[in-house]
Amino acid sequence: MLNGKKICIVLPAYNASETLEMTYNEIPFDIVDEVVLVDDASKDQTTELGRKLGIKHLIRHEENRGYGGNQKSCYHKALELDADIIVMLHPDYQYTPKLIHSIVGVIAYDVYPVVLGSRILGKGAIKGGMPYYKYVANRFLTLGQNILMSQKLSEYHTGYRAFSKEVFDSIDIELNSDDFIFDNQMIAQLFYAGYEIGEVTCPTKYFEEASSINFSRSVKYGFGVIGVSIAYRLAKWGIFKNPIFNLKK
Repeated sequence: MLNGKKICIVLPAYNASETLEMTYNEIPFDIVDEVVLVDDASKDQTTELGRKLGIKHLIRHEENRGYGGNQKSCYHKALELDADIIVMLHPDYQYTPKLIHSIVGVIAYDVYPVVLGSRILGKGAIKGGMPYYKYVANRFLTLGQNILMSQKLSEYHTGYRAFSKEVFDSIDIELNSDDFIFDNQMIAQLFYAGYEIGEVTCPTKYFEEASSINFSRSVKYGFGVIGVSIAYRLAKWGIFKNPIFNLKK
């Protein structure tokens, strides 16, 4: 716990057996209370390794549900465990668990209800090996999203995120896609619900075992991101309200 708040790390995994142990071993268990691993029908030994590491809350999807579907299982389980703060950490060791203290502290001491680990605030993206075309696409997409959504995030595409449990009382993640666009839909939902989002500078690592979508899926993701931002703007203008912006309260 930190400041009396229960902390749960969720690990949405797919073929993560080469990096799961490195990630898990850097989790700061002096403040982390629970770890949830969701294996999205991996073809490797991810589930077996999770058991070997002693991860108590381990869920395996027998059929692949996609990145967004995996996260839905992660968050539902964390809320079931009565977590006050939920940190989504990729088990591919692309983002360092050593930042969990800093990220969680922002929420635990009521500075922001949501925190993103940003690769762009510093020089972590290029230094860590992010392909240049992805960096450029990230910059252009983020600029367009900030304009359409009247926000000022340094990036919308990081896979390192932390949430106060209260935000899940307002947004319905089940309305979101089961694919990669889930992340952007969730950010749009949070802004639509009136939440502010903080950012912490985060280094990153790109290497062979780290997960990454290919070029064609990146293009599809890019168009999806712009679509989410346009849908947000239309909803804010009262022209058309996409169902993902139907708030719980």
